[in-house]
Amino acid sequence: MSNASWHARIACGNEVGGGFLVSERHVVTCAHVVAAHAPADGAPITVTFPEALGTFTATVVADGGWAGAVTDPGDLAVLALDRPAPVKPAEFAPPAAAYGTPAPKLLVHGFPLHYDEGRIAECRATADQLIAGEWVQLEAWSSYGQALAPGFSGAAVVRADTHQVVGMAVASDRDPRVRGGRMLPATALARYWPPLGDQIPTPRYEPEDKERLRDLIARAEAAGAECRPEQLYREAVGRLGPPLPPNGFGSLWEAAWYVLSEVRDPEAAARFAARLADFTDGDTKARELLRRWPPSWAGTAPAPVRSGARGGGRPWESVLVEIDHSGADQGRFIVSVSLCRDGERHPVGERALPRAEVRSYALERIGAAYRLIAPGADELIAFALPKKWINQPVHAWERSKEDPTPLGWFAPVVVMDLARRRDAMLQHRLHQSWRTLDTRTGAELHRVECGSDQEQVPLTQALRRSTALLGFAAPPKAPRAQQQLKAGLNAPVPVILWPHTGCKGGHDSAGPCSGTSFLDTLGDYLESRTPAELPYDIWKLRQSSDQAGQEWARHLTLLWEDPRCFPDPAAAFGRSPVG
Repeated sequence: MSNASWHARIACGNEVGGGFLVSERHVVTCAHVVAAHAPADGAPITVTFPEALGTFTATVVADGGWAGAVTDPGDLAVLALDRPAPVKPAEFAPPAAAYGTPAPKLLVHGFPLHYDEGRIAECRATADQLIAGEWVQLEAWSSYGQALAPGFSGAAVVRADTHQVVGMAVASDRDPRVRGGRMLPATALARYWPPLGDQIPTPRYEPEDKERLRDLIARAEAAGAECRPEQLYREAVGRLGPPLPPNGFGSLWEAAWYVLSEVRDPEAAARFAARLADFTDGDTKARELLRRWPPSWAGTAPAPVRSGARGGGRPWESVLVEIDHSGADQGRFIVSVSLCRDGERHPVGERALPRAEVRSYALERIGAAYRLIAPGADELIAFALPKKWINQPVHAWERSKEDPTPLGWFAPVVVMDLARRRDAMLQHRLHQSWRTLDTRTGAELHRVECGSDQEQVPLTQALRRSTALLGFAAPPKAPRAQQQLKAGLNAPVPVILWPHTGCKGGHDSAGPCSGTSFLDTLGDYLESRTPAELPYDIWKLRQSSDQAGQEWARHLTLLWEDPRCFPDPAAAFGRSPVG
Protein backbone atom coordinates (compact mmCIF):
# COMPACT_ATOMS: atom_id res chain seq x y z
CA MET A 1 0.00 0.00 0.00
CA SER A 2 1.54 3.33 -1.01
CA ASN A 3 1.55 6.51 1.03
CA ALA A 4 1.33 4.55 4.30
CA SER A 5 3.81 6.69 6.18
CA TRP A 6 1.13 8.60 8.10
CA HIS A 7 -0.48 5.45 9.57
CA ALA A 8 0.42 5.17 13.25
CA ARG A 9 0.55 2.44 15.89
CA ILE A 10 -0.76 3.64 19.26
CA ALA A 11 0.09 1.88 22.51
CA CYS A 12 -1.26 2.84 25.92
CA GLY A 13 -1.10 0.41 28.82
CA ASN A 14 -2.38 -2.96 27.60
CA GLU A 15 -4.27 -1.42 24.66
CA VAL A 16 -2.91 -1.26 21.11
CA GLY A 17 -4.66 0.38 18.20
CA GLY A 18 -4.23 2.46 15.11
CA GLY A 19 -4.14 6.17 14.42
CA PHE A 20 -3.29 8.59 11.63
CA LEU A 21 -1.38 11.83 11.36
CA VAL A 22 -3.52 14.86 10.52
CA SER A 23 -0.93 17.60 11.08
CA GLU A 24 2.78 17.54 11.79
CA ARG A 25 2.06 17.16 15.51
CA HIS A 26 -1.47 15.76 15.78
CA VAL A 27 -2.66 12.16 15.53
CA VAL A 28 -6.27 10.99 15.64
CA THR A 29 -7.27 7.70 17.27
CA CYS A 30 -10.10 6.15 19.32
CA ALA A 31 -10.70 7.39 22.85
CA HIS A 32 -10.93 3.81 24.12
CA VAL A 33 -7.42 3.05 22.82
CA VAL A 34 -5.90 5.68 25.12
CA ALA A 35 -8.39 5.44 27.99
CA ALA A 36 -5.68 4.24 30.40
CA HIS A 37 -3.93 7.60 29.92
CA ALA A 38 -6.86 9.56 31.34
CA PRO A 39 -5.65 10.00 34.97
CA ALA A 40 -2.76 12.35 35.59
CA ASP A 41 -0.59 9.40 36.66
CA GLY A 42 -1.95 7.01 34.00
CA ALA A 43 -0.18 4.97 31.36
CA PRO A 44 1.97 6.84 28.82
CA ILE A 45 1.01 6.95 25.16
CA THR A 46 3.56 5.91 22.58
CA VAL A 47 3.18 6.52 18.86
CA THR A 48 5.22 4.85 16.12
CA PHE A 49 5.01 5.16 12.34
CA PRO A 50 5.80 2.04 10.31
CA GLU A 51 7.92 3.94 7.79
CA ALA A 52 9.57 6.45 10.16
CA LEU A 53 12.37 5.99 12.69
CA GLY A 54 11.89 6.63 16.38
CA THR A 55 9.10 6.51 18.93
CA PHE A 56 7.00 9.50 19.91
CA THR A 57 5.27 10.20 23.18
CA ALA A 58 1.89 11.93 23.12
CA THR A 59 -0.80 13.49 25.27
CA VAL A 60 -4.53 13.78 24.71
CA VAL A 61 -5.44 17.37 23.80
CA ALA A 62 -9.04 16.90 22.60
CA ASP A 63 -11.73 14.25 22.64
CA GLY A 64 -15.27 13.57 21.46
CA GLY A 65 -16.82 13.18 24.92
CA TRP A 66 -16.87 9.37 24.86
CA ALA A 67 -18.51 8.07 28.09
CA GLY A 68 -16.86 4.63 28.18
CA ALA A 69 -19.41 2.17 26.74
CA VAL A 70 -19.08 0.46 23.36
CA THR A 71 -22.24 2.12 22.08
CA ASP A 72 -21.48 5.60 23.47
CA PRO A 73 -20.86 8.29 20.84
CA GLY A 74 -17.74 10.44 20.52
CA ASP A 75 -15.09 7.65 20.61
CA LEU A 76 -12.40 10.03 19.40
CA ALA A 77 -9.14 11.30 20.87
CA VAL A 78 -6.69 13.80 19.40
CA LEU A 79 -3.07 13.30 20.44
CA ALA A 80 -0.32 15.92 20.45
CA LEU A 81 3.13 14.48 19.72
CA ASP A 82 6.17 15.54 21.70
CA ARG A 83 7.82 16.74 18.45
CA PRO A 84 6.88 17.16 14.78
CA ALA A 85 6.59 13.91 12.80
CA PRO A 86 8.87 13.66 9.75
CA VAL A 87 6.06 12.40 7.51
CA LYS A 88 3.35 13.99 5.43
CA PRO A 89 -0.13 14.06 7.07
CA ALA A 90 -3.07 12.13 5.66
CA GLU A 91 -5.38 13.58 3.02
CA PHE A 92 -9.15 13.44 3.33
CA ALA A 93 -11.66 12.44 0.67
CA PRO A 94 -14.93 14.33 0.00
CA PRO A 95 -17.75 13.34 2.38
CA ALA A 96 -19.51 10.98 -0.07
CA ALA A 97 -16.37 9.20 -1.31
CA ALA A 98 -16.94 6.08 0.82
CA TYR A 99 -20.19 5.22 -0.94
CA GLY A 100 -21.34 4.41 -4.45
CA THR A 101 -22.73 1.73 -6.74
CA PRO A 102 -20.75 -0.44 -6.87
CA ALA A 103 -19.28 0.33 -3.45
CA PRO A 104 -15.61 1.34 -3.58
CA LYS A 105 -13.03 -0.87 -1.87
CA LEU A 106 -11.84 0.50 1.43
CA LEU A 107 -8.61 -0.35 3.26
CA VAL A 108 -7.83 -0.25 6.98
CA HIS A 109 -4.22 -0.39 8.23
CA GLY A 110 -4.45 -1.83 11.76
CA PHE A 111 -2.12 -3.44 14.28
CA PRO A 112 -3.53 -6.77 15.51
CA LEU A 113 -1.67 -8.98 17.96
CA HIS A 114 1.84 -10.04 16.82
CA TYR A 115 1.81 -7.58 13.90
CA ASP A 116 3.62 -4.47 15.12
CA GLU A 117 4.27 -3.47 11.49
CA GLY A 118 0.54 -3.66 10.77
CA ARG A 119 -1.96 -5.59 8.68
CA ILE A 120 -4.46 -4.44 6.05
CA ALA A 121 -8.15 -5.32 6.06
CA GLU A 122 -10.31 -4.89 2.98
CA CYS A 123 -13.92 -3.79 3.44
CA ARG A 124 -16.78 -1.70 2.05
CA ALA A 125 -19.42 0.60 3.54
CA THR A 126 -22.74 -1.22 3.73
CA ALA A 127 -24.70 2.01 3.08
CA ASP A 128 -24.42 5.76 3.51
CA GLN A 129 -27.00 5.61 6.31
CA LEU A 130 -25.68 6.55 9.73
CA ILE A 131 -26.43 4.23 12.65
CA ALA A 132 -27.74 6.32 15.58
CA GLY A 133 -26.55 9.40 13.73
CA GLU A 134 -22.97 8.36 14.44
CA TRP A 135 -21.52 5.29 12.73
CA VAL A 136 -21.24 3.75 9.27
CA GLN A 137 -21.47 -0.03 9.08
CA LEU A 138 -18.53 -1.83 7.46
CA GLU A 139 -18.54 -5.33 5.96
CA ALA A 140 -15.66 -7.46 4.71
CA TRP A 141 -14.77 -7.16 1.05
CA SER A 142 -14.44 -10.93 0.75
CA SER A 143 -14.91 -14.08 2.81
CA TYR A 144 -11.18 -14.58 3.31
CA GLY A 145 -8.14 -12.56 4.33
CA GLN A 146 -7.65 -10.23 7.28
CA ALA A 147 -10.86 -9.04 8.90
CA LEU A 148 -11.37 -6.13 11.28
CA ALA A 149 -10.23 -7.20 14.73
CA PRO A 150 -8.79 -5.80 17.98
CA GLY A 151 -5.87 -3.60 17.08
CA PHE A 152 -7.69 -1.85 14.21
CA SER A 153 -9.52 0.65 16.43
CA GLY A 154 -8.44 4.19 15.60
CA ALA A 155 -7.00 3.26 12.21
CA ALA A 156 -7.86 5.33 9.16
CA VAL A 157 -10.34 3.90 6.65
CA VAL A 158 -9.18 4.91 3.17
CA ARG A 159 -10.25 4.44 -0.41
CA ALA A 160 -8.08 1.83 -2.10
CA ASP A 161 -7.70 3.88 -5.29
CA THR A 162 -6.88 7.33 -3.86
CA HIS A 163 -5.56 6.46 -0.36
CA GLN A 164 -7.64 9.33 0.99
CA VAL A 165 -9.25 9.04 4.42
CA VAL A 166 -13.03 8.52 4.57
CA GLY A 167 -13.32 7.65 8.26
CA MET A 168 -11.86 5.93 11.32
CA ALA A 169 -12.44 2.33 12.42
CA VAL A 170 -13.94 2.21 15.92
CA ALA A 171 -15.15 -1.37 16.44
CA SER A 172 -15.13 -4.88 14.99
CA ASP A 173 -17.96 -7.39 15.23
CA ARG A 174 -17.68 -9.71 18.21
CA ASP A 175 -18.72 -12.69 16.10
CA PRO A 176 -15.67 -13.38 13.85
CA ARG A 177 -17.95 -15.02 11.29
CA VAL A 178 -19.57 -11.64 10.53
CA ARG A 179 -16.21 -10.08 9.56
CA GLY A 180 -17.52 -6.52 9.82
CA GLY A 181 -17.39 -3.49 12.07
CA ARG A 182 -18.07 0.22 12.32
CA MET A 183 -16.37 3.46 11.43
CA LEU A 184 -16.81 7.08 12.35
CA PRO A 185 -17.06 8.87 8.99
CA ALA A 186 -14.76 11.82 8.47
CA THR A 187 -17.68 14.24 8.79
CA ALA A 188 -18.34 12.91 12.31
CA LEU A 189 -14.67 13.31 13.21
CA ALA A 190 -14.81 16.97 12.20
CA ARG A 191 -17.99 17.41 14.22
CA TYR A 192 -16.07 16.40 17.36
CA TRP A 193 -12.80 18.14 16.47
CA PRO A 194 -13.59 21.19 14.29
CA PRO A 195 -10.07 21.77 12.84
CA LEU A 196 -10.49 18.59 10.79
CA GLY A 197 -13.26 20.32 8.87
CA ASP A 198 -10.67 22.53 7.22
CA GLN A 199 -9.08 19.45 5.63
CA ILE A 200 -12.22 17.70 4.38
CA PRO A 201 -13.22 18.90 0.89
CA THR A 202 -16.64 20.56 0.75
CA PRO A 203 -18.34 22.03 -2.34
CA ARG A 204 -17.72 25.75 -2.96
CA TYR A 205 -15.99 26.37 0.38
CA GLU A 206 -12.23 26.70 0.73
CA PRO A 207 -10.28 25.61 3.85
CA GLU A 208 -9.81 29.25 4.84
CA ASP A 209 -13.60 29.76 4.58
CA LYS A 210 -14.24 27.00 7.11
CA GLU A 211 -11.47 28.17 9.40
CA ARG A 212 -12.94 31.69 9.33
CA LEU A 213 -16.43 30.34 10.06
CA ARG A 214 -15.17 28.35 13.06
CA ASP A 215 -13.54 31.46 14.46
CA LEU A 216 -16.64 33.59 13.90
CA ILE A 217 -18.90 31.00 15.54
CA ALA A 218 -16.63 31.02 18.58
CA ARG A 219 -16.80 34.81 18.68
CA ALA A 220 -20.59 34.78 18.37
CA GLU A 221 -20.85 32.32 21.26
CA ALA A 222 -18.49 34.43 23.36
CA ALA A 223 -20.65 37.48 22.61
CA GLY A 224 -23.73 35.68 23.96
CA ALA A 225 -25.60 34.94 20.72
CA GLU A 226 -29.17 33.98 21.73
CA CYS A 227 -30.05 31.26 19.23
CA ARG A 228 -30.40 27.50 19.03
CA PRO A 229 -28.37 25.46 16.51
CA GLU A 230 -31.51 23.64 15.33
CA GLN A 231 -33.23 26.98 14.68
CA LEU A 232 -30.41 28.27 12.47
CA TYR A 233 -30.20 24.94 10.64
CA ARG A 234 -33.88 24.96 9.70
CA GLU A 235 -33.68 28.52 8.45
CA ALA A 236 -30.54 27.79 6.43
CA VAL A 237 -31.89 24.72 4.61
CA GLY A 238 -35.52 25.81 4.27
CA ARG A 239 -38.74 23.85 4.51
CA LEU A 240 -37.68 21.26 1.90
CA GLY A 241 -34.14 20.78 3.20
CA PRO A 242 -32.78 17.66 4.93
CA PRO A 243 -34.35 16.95 8.34
CA LEU A 244 -32.48 17.42 11.57
CA PRO A 245 -30.22 14.53 12.63
CA PRO A 246 -31.83 12.28 15.28
CA ASN A 247 -29.96 13.78 18.24
CA GLY A 248 -29.96 17.39 17.06
CA PHE A 249 -26.80 19.41 17.50
CA GLY A 250 -24.60 19.86 20.52
CA SER A 251 -23.19 23.19 19.39
CA LEU A 252 -23.40 25.87 16.73
CA TRP A 253 -20.32 24.40 15.06
CA GLU A 254 -21.96 20.96 14.80
CA ALA A 255 -24.91 22.55 13.03
CA ALA A 256 -22.66 24.59 10.73
CA TRP A 257 -20.51 21.58 9.87
CA TYR A 258 -23.60 19.47 9.15
CA VAL A 259 -24.74 22.13 6.69
CA LEU A 260 -21.28 22.26 5.08
CA SER A 261 -20.85 18.50 4.77
CA GLU A 262 -24.34 17.01 4.44
CA VAL A 263 -26.53 19.62 2.70
CA ARG A 264 -26.30 19.77 -1.07
CA ASP A 265 -27.55 23.34 -1.42
CA PRO A 266 -24.24 25.22 -1.89
CA GLU A 267 -25.64 28.45 -0.42
CA ALA A 268 -27.13 26.95 2.75
CA ALA A 269 -23.97 27.51 4.81
CA ALA A 270 -23.82 31.17 3.78
CA ARG A 271 -27.43 31.57 4.89
CA PHE A 272 -26.51 29.91 8.19
CA ALA A 273 -23.74 32.47 8.75
CA ALA A 274 -25.99 35.37 7.77
CA ARG A 275 -28.68 34.27 10.24
CA LEU A 276 -26.11 33.83 13.02
CA ALA A 277 -25.04 37.42 12.38
CA ASP A 278 -28.52 38.61 13.35
CA PHE A 279 -27.99 37.20 16.85
CA THR A 280 -24.42 38.43 17.31
CA ASP A 281 -25.11 41.72 19.07
CA GLY A 282 -22.09 41.79 21.37
CA ASP A 283 -19.40 41.71 18.66
CA THR A 284 -20.09 44.19 15.87
CA LYS A 285 -17.06 43.19 13.82
CA ALA A 286 -17.92 39.48 13.98
CA ARG A 287 -21.50 40.29 12.96
CA GLU A 288 -20.35 42.11 9.84
CA LEU A 289 -17.87 39.35 8.94
CA LEU A 290 -20.58 36.72 9.31
CA ARG A 291 -22.77 38.65 6.88
CA ARG A 292 -19.92 38.71 4.36
CA TRP A 293 -18.93 35.07 4.85
CA PRO A 294 -17.48 33.24 2.96
CA PRO A 295 -14.66 35.58 1.90
CA SER A 296 -13.89 33.47 -1.18
CA TRP A 297 -17.27 34.42 -2.66
CA ALA A 298 -16.04 37.99 -3.13
CA GLY A 299 -19.22 39.79 -2.15
CA THR A 300 -21.88 37.48 -3.59
CA ALA A 301 -24.89 37.14 -1.30
CA PRO A 302 -26.82 33.96 -0.50
CA ALA A 303 -30.34 33.84 -1.87
CA PRO A 304 -33.07 33.59 0.76
CA VAL A 305 -35.00 30.34 1.06
CA ARG A 306 -38.34 31.04 -0.54
CA SER A 307 -41.52 29.08 -1.13
CA GLY A 308 -44.80 30.05 -2.74
CA ALA A 309 -46.52 33.32 -1.86
CA ARG A 310 -49.73 33.23 0.11
CA GLY A 311 -53.09 33.83 -1.47
CA GLY A 312 -55.18 36.93 -1.02
CA GLY A 313 -53.43 40.29 -1.20
CA ARG A 314 -49.76 41.15 -1.01
CA PRO A 315 -47.18 38.47 -0.17
CA TRP A 316 -46.09 40.45 2.89
CA GLU A 317 -42.78 39.73 4.58
CA SER A 318 -43.86 40.64 8.09
CA VAL A 319 -41.74 41.71 11.04
CA LEU A 320 -43.75 40.40 13.99
CA VAL A 321 -43.17 42.03 17.39
CA GLU A 322 -44.89 40.21 20.25
CA ILE A 323 -44.99 41.89 23.66
CA ASP A 324 -46.35 39.98 26.64
CA HIS A 325 -46.25 40.19 30.42
CA SER A 326 -43.50 38.14 32.00
CA GLY A 327 -44.80 35.38 34.22
CA ALA A 328 -41.89 35.90 36.61
CA ASP A 329 -42.40 39.61 37.22
CA GLN A 330 -45.40 41.74 36.28
CA GLY A 331 -43.10 44.73 35.92
CA ARG A 332 -41.23 42.99 33.08
CA PHE A 333 -42.27 42.06 29.56
CA ILE A 334 -41.15 39.41 27.11
CA VAL A 335 -40.39 40.97 23.73
CA SER A 336 -40.10 38.52 20.81
CA VAL A 337 -39.23 39.66 17.28
CA SER A 338 -39.43 37.43 14.20
CA LEU A 339 -39.58 37.70 10.45
CA CYS A 340 -42.60 35.88 9.02
CA ARG A 341 -42.38 34.70 5.44
CA ASP A 342 -44.55 32.15 3.63
CA GLY A 343 -46.04 30.86 6.85
CA GLU A 344 -42.65 30.32 8.54
CA ARG A 345 -41.23 32.19 11.52
CA HIS A 346 -37.57 33.24 11.51
CA PRO A 347 -36.73 34.39 15.07
CA VAL A 348 -34.54 37.46 15.40
CA GLY A 349 -34.48 38.03 19.15
CA GLU A 350 -36.32 37.48 22.41
CA ARG A 351 -35.69 39.05 25.81
CA ALA A 352 -37.41 39.74 29.14
CA LEU A 353 -37.16 43.46 29.90
CA PRO A 354 -38.51 46.17 32.19
CA ARG A 355 -41.11 48.33 30.51
CA ALA A 356 -38.71 51.25 30.05
CA GLU A 357 -36.49 49.14 27.76
CA VAL A 358 -39.21 47.54 25.62
CA ARG A 359 -39.35 50.21 22.93
CA SER A 360 -35.59 50.46 22.34
CA TYR A 361 -35.12 46.70 22.17
CA ALA A 362 -38.10 46.22 19.84
CA LEU A 363 -36.86 48.90 17.46
CA GLU A 364 -33.34 47.48 17.49
CA ARG A 365 -34.52 43.97 16.61
CA ILE A 366 -36.92 45.30 13.97
CA GLY A 367 -33.85 46.76 12.31
CA ALA A 368 -32.11 43.37 12.53
CA ALA A 369 -35.15 41.64 10.99
CA TYR A 370 -34.94 43.91 7.96
CA ARG A 371 -31.68 42.18 7.02
CA LEU A 372 -33.73 39.06 6.27
CA ILE A 373 -36.29 40.74 4.01
CA ALA A 374 -35.74 39.96 0.35
CA PRO A 375 -34.93 42.96 -1.87
CA GLY A 376 -38.10 44.37 -3.37
CA ALA A 377 -40.41 42.56 -0.95
CA ASP A 378 -43.42 44.29 0.63
CA GLU A 379 -42.55 44.69 4.30
CA LEU A 380 -45.07 44.91 7.11
CA ILE A 381 -44.40 45.63 10.81
CA ALA A 382 -46.99 44.00 13.07
CA PHE A 383 -47.20 44.46 16.86
CA ALA A 384 -49.08 41.72 18.76
CA LEU A 385 -49.92 43.42 22.06
CA PRO A 386 -51.75 42.63 25.28
CA LYS A 387 -55.09 44.43 25.57
CA LYS A 388 -53.72 46.97 28.04
CA TRP A 389 -51.18 48.01 25.39
CA ILE A 390 -53.53 48.04 22.43
CA ASN A 391 -53.83 51.84 22.51
CA GLN A 392 -50.07 52.34 22.48
CA PRO A 393 -49.30 54.52 19.42
CA VAL A 394 -46.54 52.23 18.16
CA HIS A 395 -46.90 53.69 14.68
CA ALA A 396 -45.72 57.01 16.13
CA TRP A 397 -42.55 55.61 17.76
CA GLU A 398 -39.44 57.32 16.45
CA ARG A 399 -37.63 54.89 14.19
CA SER A 400 -34.24 55.26 15.92
CA LYS A 401 -32.11 57.67 17.92
CA GLU A 402 -30.64 58.97 14.69
CA ASP A 403 -33.95 59.12 12.80
CA PRO A 404 -36.98 60.72 14.51
CA THR A 405 -39.25 59.71 11.62
CA PRO A 406 -42.39 57.93 12.94
CA LEU A 407 -42.22 54.21 12.36
CA GLY A 408 -45.63 54.27 10.66
CA TRP A 409 -44.33 56.77 8.12
CA PHE A 410 -41.27 54.65 7.37
CA ALA A 411 -43.20 51.38 6.79
CA PRO A 412 -46.72 49.91 7.06
CA VAL A 413 -47.46 49.33 10.76
CA VAL A 414 -50.41 47.42 12.20
CA VAL A 415 -51.35 46.15 15.64
CA MET A 416 -52.98 42.88 16.69
CA ASP A 417 -54.42 41.53 19.91
CA LEU A 418 -51.99 39.01 21.42
CA ALA A 419 -54.75 36.97 23.08
CA ARG A 420 -56.66 36.64 19.80
CA ARG A 421 -53.46 35.52 18.07
CA ARG A 422 -53.35 32.58 20.50
CA ASP A 423 -57.02 31.59 20.22
CA ALA A 424 -57.27 28.79 17.64
CA MET A 425 -61.05 29.17 17.25
CA LEU A 426 -60.81 32.88 16.50
CA GLN A 427 -57.94 32.30 14.09
CA HIS A 428 -60.10 29.81 12.22
CA ARG A 429 -62.92 32.37 11.98
CA LEU A 430 -60.47 35.01 10.76
CA HIS A 431 -59.48 32.73 7.88
CA GLN A 432 -63.17 32.45 6.98
CA SER A 433 -63.64 36.23 7.17
CA TRP A 434 -60.74 36.86 4.83
CA ARG A 435 -62.09 34.44 2.27
CA THR A 436 -65.19 36.62 2.16
CA LEU A 437 -63.31 39.93 2.17
CA ASP A 438 -61.00 38.81 -0.67
CA THR A 439 -64.03 38.76 -2.99
CA ARG A 440 -64.87 42.41 -2.32
CA THR A 441 -63.47 45.65 -3.68
CA GLY A 442 -64.67 47.84 -0.85
CA ALA A 443 -65.63 47.24 2.76
CA GLU A 444 -68.58 48.12 4.95
CA LEU A 445 -67.77 50.06 8.13
CA HIS A 446 -69.62 49.38 11.37
CA ARG A 447 -69.49 52.64 13.37
CA VAL A 448 -69.09 52.95 17.13
CA GLU A 449 -69.92 56.55 18.01
CA CYS A 450 -68.85 58.25 21.23
CA GLY A 451 -71.16 57.23 24.04
CA SER A 452 -72.57 54.32 22.04
CA ASP A 453 -74.64 51.98 24.22
CA GLN A 454 -74.04 48.86 22.10
CA GLU A 455 -73.62 45.86 24.40
CA GLN A 456 -70.72 43.46 23.94
CA VAL A 457 -72.53 40.19 23.18
CA PRO A 458 -75.17 41.60 20.77
CA LEU A 459 -72.44 43.59 19.02
CA THR A 460 -70.30 40.45 18.65
CA GLN A 461 -73.23 38.60 17.12
CA ALA A 462 -74.05 41.43 14.73
CA LEU A 463 -70.45 41.73 13.55
CA ARG A 464 -70.22 37.98 12.94
CA ARG A 465 -73.18 38.19 10.60
CA SER A 466 -71.94 41.15 8.56
CA THR A 467 -68.18 40.65 8.03
CA ALA A 468 -67.86 44.42 8.34
CA LEU A 469 -64.87 46.44 9.46
CA LEU A 470 -65.15 48.24 12.79
CA GLY A 471 -64.46 51.94 13.34
CA PHE A 472 -64.37 53.88 16.63
CA ALA A 473 -64.93 57.62 16.86
CA ALA A 474 -62.43 57.80 19.76
CA PRO A 475 -59.77 55.56 21.30
CA PRO A 476 -61.48 52.63 23.03
CA LYS A 477 -60.34 53.57 26.53
CA ALA A 478 -63.64 54.14 28.36
CA PRO A 479 -65.08 51.02 30.04
CA ARG A 480 -68.00 50.69 27.59
CA ALA A 481 -65.72 51.26 24.60
CA GLN A 482 -63.31 48.61 25.86
CA GLN A 483 -66.17 46.11 25.95
CA GLN A 484 -67.12 47.10 22.41
CA LEU A 485 -63.52 46.56 21.31
CA LYS A 486 -63.65 43.07 22.83
CA ALA A 487 -66.81 42.48 20.84
CA GLY A 488 -64.93 43.30 17.65
CA LEU A 489 -62.00 41.10 18.60
CA ASN A 490 -64.28 38.19 19.44
CA ALA A 491 -66.41 38.54 16.30
CA PRO A 492 -63.60 38.34 15.04
CA VAL A 493 -63.38 41.50 12.91
CA PRO A 494 -60.23 41.43 10.71
CA VAL A 495 -59.84 45.23 10.65
CA ILE A 496 -60.56 47.74 13.44
CA LEU A 497 -59.63 51.43 13.25
CA TRP A 498 -59.66 54.41 15.62
CA PRO A 499 -57.98 57.83 15.97
CA HIS A 500 -55.48 58.86 18.65
CA THR A 501 -56.33 62.56 18.44
CA GLY A 502 -59.55 64.54 18.32
CA CYS A 503 -62.31 63.34 20.58
CA LYS A 504 -61.15 61.54 23.72
CA GLY A 505 -64.47 59.81 24.25
CA GLY A 506 -66.47 59.69 27.46
CA HIS A 507 -69.50 61.71 26.39
CA ASP A 508 -72.88 60.53 25.13
CA SER A 509 -73.71 60.28 21.46
CA ALA A 510 -75.89 63.41 21.56
CA GLY A 511 -73.01 65.81 22.14
CA PRO A 512 -70.76 67.28 19.41
CA CYS A 513 -67.88 64.99 18.49
CA SER A 514 -64.96 65.36 16.09
CA GLY A 515 -64.96 61.57 15.92
CA THR A 516 -68.13 61.69 13.85
CA SER A 517 -66.35 63.47 11.01
CA PHE A 518 -63.48 60.99 11.39
CA LEU A 519 -65.88 58.08 10.89
CA ASP A 520 -67.49 59.84 7.92
CA THR A 521 -64.10 60.29 6.25
CA LEU A 522 -63.04 56.76 7.11
CA GLY A 523 -66.25 55.24 5.75
CA ASP A 524 -65.90 57.10 2.45
CA TYR A 525 -62.26 56.01 2.17
CA LEU A 526 -62.99 52.32 2.81
CA GLU A 527 -65.75 52.14 0.20
CA SER A 528 -63.14 51.93 -2.56
CA ARG A 529 -60.41 50.01 -0.74
CA THR A 530 -59.51 46.33 -0.61
CA PRO A 531 -59.12 45.28 3.05
CA ALA A 532 -56.05 43.13 2.29
CA GLU A 533 -54.28 46.23 0.95
CA LEU A 534 -55.12 48.53 3.86
CA PRO A 535 -51.68 48.40 5.57
CA TYR A 536 -50.09 49.64 2.36
CA ASP A 537 -52.83 52.19 1.63
CA ILE A 538 -52.75 53.67 5.15
CA TRP A 539 -48.95 53.83 4.99
CA LYS A 540 -49.15 55.89 1.78
CA LEU A 541 -51.73 58.14 3.44
CA ARG A 542 -49.43 58.72 6.41
CA GLN A 543 -46.66 59.79 4.06
CA SER A 544 -49.00 62.43 2.58
CA SER A 545 -50.69 63.38 5.87
CA ASP A 546 -49.40 66.95 5.66
CA GLN A 547 -51.75 67.50 2.71
CA ALA A 548 -55.22 68.93 3.25
CA GLY A 549 -57.79 66.26 3.94
CA GLN A 550 -55.25 63.56 4.82
CA GLU A 551 -54.43 64.58 8.39
CA TRP A 552 -56.75 61.94 9.87
CA ALA A 553 -54.36 59.16 8.77
CA ARG A 554 -51.37 60.46 10.74
CA HIS A 555 -52.69 59.38 14.13
CA LEU A 556 -54.74 56.42 13.01
CA THR A 557 -54.43 53.04 14.70
CA LEU A 558 -54.91 50.16 12.29
CA LEU A 559 -55.69 46.85 13.97
CA TRP A 560 -55.34 44.49 11.03
CA GLU A 561 -54.88 40.72 11.23
CA ASP A 562 -54.63 38.33 8.33
CA PRO A 563 -53.47 34.97 9.77
CA ARG A 564 -52.20 33.94 6.35
CA CYS A 565 -49.35 36.42 6.83
CA PHE A 566 -48.18 34.89 10.08
CA PRO A 567 -47.24 31.37 11.20
CA ASP A 568 -49.19 29.43 13.77
CA PRO A 569 -48.79 31.22 17.12
CA ALA A 570 -47.77 27.86 18.65
CA ALA A 571 -44.57 27.92 16.55
CA ALA A 572 -42.81 30.20 18.99
CA PHE A 573 -39.34 30.47 20.43
CA GLY A 574 -37.87 27.29 21.82
CA ARG A 575 -36.68 28.91 25.05
CA SER A 576 -38.36 31.31 27.40
CA PRO A 577 -36.16 33.95 28.99
CA VAL A 578 -37.98 33.31 32.28
CA GLY A 579 -38.23 29.52 32.01
